[in-house]
Amino acid sequence: MLRVKKLALISLLLATGLPAFAAEGHGVTKSAEDLFHVGPLVVTNSMVTSWIVAIVLIVIVRLVVGRPQLVPTRGQAVVENLLSGIRDLTTPIVGKKVALYTFPLLITLFTYILIQNWSSLVPGVGTIVMKDAAGEWVPFVRPANADLNGTVALALVAIACWFYFIMRFAGPTAVLKDIFGNKAKKSEMPAAVYYPLFVVFFVIGIIELVSIAFRPVSLSFRLFGNVFGGENLLHAMSAISKWGLPIPFYFLEFIIGFVQALVFTLLVSVYIGLICNHSGGDHKEDSHGH
Repeated sequence: MLRVKKLALISLLLATGLPAFAAEGHGVTKSAEDLFHVGPLVVTNSMVTSWIVAIVLIVIVRLVVGRPQLVPTRGQAVVENLLSGIRDLTTPIVGKKVALYTFPLLITLFTYILIQNWSSLVPGVGTIVMKDAAGEWVPFVRPANADLNGTVALALVAIACWFYFIMRFAGPTAVLKDIFGNKAKKSEMPAAVYYPLFVVFFVIGIIELVSIAFRPVSLSFRLFGNVFGGENLLHAMSAISKWGLPIPFYFLEFIIGFVQALVFTLLVSVYIGLICNHSGGDHKEDSHGH
């Protein structure tokens, strides 16, 4: 009887113009679908998800925290624990000199990526459909991080901020010395060994530049691949069985969503700390009371 009702429901959905993937859960496509245009701007379903999640996140934080109090409320305590946790985790990595300045970027990256990753677990994401500009049925919302455009944008913003921080707190001379400079100590080796090392470290610096150029690629593709693969995995398991089978995979994606947000944030922290967090680099700022 249940099978007959299920077949009747699918037939009804198909008869009303909804595609088979909405009923059977065949997953999301490699690229986001265009929904409509606002002038020259193309609005995709992943953009809609990112806007919705951002608005909901802002509203929830404002409602939970309200007006900050000396004795925090339960909601304020939750937010403060999140802030202090990320601060305590990243400060030793980036260094005390820049921790205060990089914290807004890092907490924003972690929170935004985490909620966007978990948005794929919300019922309806990837299955609620609407007609696009061409009149075809497409998912109305899809996880923002399951769109490569979204993860590339996050990576480019992170790298742009990395460049700003190292130039501000280390300076061009220190950056060039860190990449191309001779790391050996002249007092600990003969001159015949020390000076040829300039050529060696210069070549290593060129390799390092190539590595830096690929950082946006690694950041964006790692996040995209995990979220995109997870979303299609959930759709595939739901297509096999609507009840029971997808549950373990929901827990798996819950954990993966957290891990990927943390990995992205920590990698950006490491990139900043590699140049800004040198031994002895904090004393100048600390001596001025910062």
